[in-house]
This record gives sequence, C-alpha cells and structure tokens, in this order.
Amino acid sequence: MAGGVGGGAGLAMAATRLEVNMVRLLSRCEAMAAERRDPEEWRLEKYVAALQDMLRQLQQQHSKPAPELLNEYSRKVDFLKGLLEAEKLSSPTEKALANQFLAPGRTPTTAKERTPATKTVHLQAKARCTGQMRSELLGTDPLATNDSEELNIRKRKGLTSDEKQSAVELDAVLQHHQDMQEKLAEEMLSLARSLKNNTLAAQNVIKQDNQTLSHSLRMADQNFEKLKDESDRLEQHAKKSVNWLLWLMLIVVCFIFISMILFIRIFPKLK
Repeated sequence: MAGGVGGGAGLAMAATRLEVNMVRLLSRCEAMAAERRDPEEWRLEKYVAALQDMLRQLQQQHSKPAPELLNEYSRKVDFLKGLLEAEKLSSPTEKALANQFLAPGRTPTTAKERTPATKTVHLQAKARCTGQMRSELLGTDPLATNDSEELNIRKRKGLTSDEKQSAVELDAVLQHHQDMQEKLAEEMLSLARSLKNNTLAAQNVIKQDNQTLSHSLRMADQNFEKLKDESDRLEQHAKKSVNWLLWLMLIVVCFIFISMILFIRIFPKLK
C-alpha cells in the first residue's frame, strides 16, 4: 500500500517537474522569438520541437494540469511553430498573411510578464512584415525599417501610432488581396456557369441532331422496305410476262408446223 502511494507521489512529482521544465523552455523560446535572429539560427526550431514532445508527454500524464492550462500551452507552442513556418516563406505578403492567422497566447507564461510574450512577438512579426512589404513597394532598406519598428515595440511594449498605421496598412493590403480573391472566385464561378450553359446548349443540339438522324434512318428503312416490295412485285410481273410470251411462241410454232404438214399433204410434189 505504501509502495502504491509512493509510486503515485512519484508520478505527481514527475509531472510537476515536466511542467516546470516546459514552462522554462517555453519562456526561453518566447524570449528568443522576440529577439532578432540570424537566418541560420537553428536553436529555436529545435527548442520548439522539444516543446512539442514535452507537451505530448504532459498530456499523457495521469496528474496533468487543468484542460484550460493545457490548451494555453498548446496554443503558445502552435504559435511558435507557425511563426517559424511563416519566417521560412520568401514573399513578405505571404509572411504577412501567415502571421495574420497566428493566434498568440492569452495569459503570461511567467509571473514577471505583464502581457503575454507571444502577443509582443506577434506584434513584432506584424511590424516586421509590414516594413518588408513597405520597403519592397518603395525600394527602401528593409533592415533599417525593421530595426526602427522593433525598437519602438521593445521600448514601449504597446501599440504606437506608427504601429497602428502599420496595422492599418497591413489590413488594407490583406483586404485588397481578399477582394482580389473574391473577384477571381466570382470570375471563375461566372466562367463555370457559362461553360455549363454552353454544355447544356451543345447537349440539346446533339440531342436534336440524334432525333433527326433517327427519323432519317427510320424513313430510309421504310423506303427500303417499300422498294423491296415493289422490286418483288415487278419481278413477279416480269416472270408472268415471260411465261405468256413463251406459250404464245410455242403456239405459233406449232401452228406453223401443222400448216406446213397440211400444205405438203394438199400440194404434193410436181412430177
């Protein structure tokens, strides 16, 4: 009995230790995500992968945290993973769209934080993407724009007028892309309807042609049957005509033969 109680306490301690280690690693990852990183930096990606493993282990523990807390951990880990995937995209517009759909954490990870670190990271990513899009459109230096915007975010930890303007510009760009997608979808729908109408019209024409062809074939069959009947009747009539002619010729020949015999009998040879 004591061994069972000791085993249960050991599981509870292991789960608590796992959660503490995960919170520490999560806080470290959030801090690294908030800093400017080298493109070849690989540690954050490895740390996020380790966070995913620790989260799976924590979800499988018997004495796991409350479901709300687990959902918050999962939300933050998914946010960091999505942030890394968005940074790998090549186009600033694609990065902005990817960051727009990211969901940062709702509560601070540690007691020292006033606002969730993932929200700050989310704002930094939005500002960075906005600066890259602006520099791509205006032909300015994207590094200088990103440095100034990230510096303002780190100093003030809130939305300034520039960031609000950047957010407004980003929303305008996203709205423009959404309008273009809706317009393209409407054009595709219109083309699909036109293609459907053309297909139905072609089917009706083909159906009418098939009916006309079937009627012509029936008429041809009827005419062939009539022609065959007339041919048989004509053949029978020709046979009857030949028989009468044959009998007539036979009678004429017989009459001539009998006439010759009578002529010879009546008029013998002159001596």
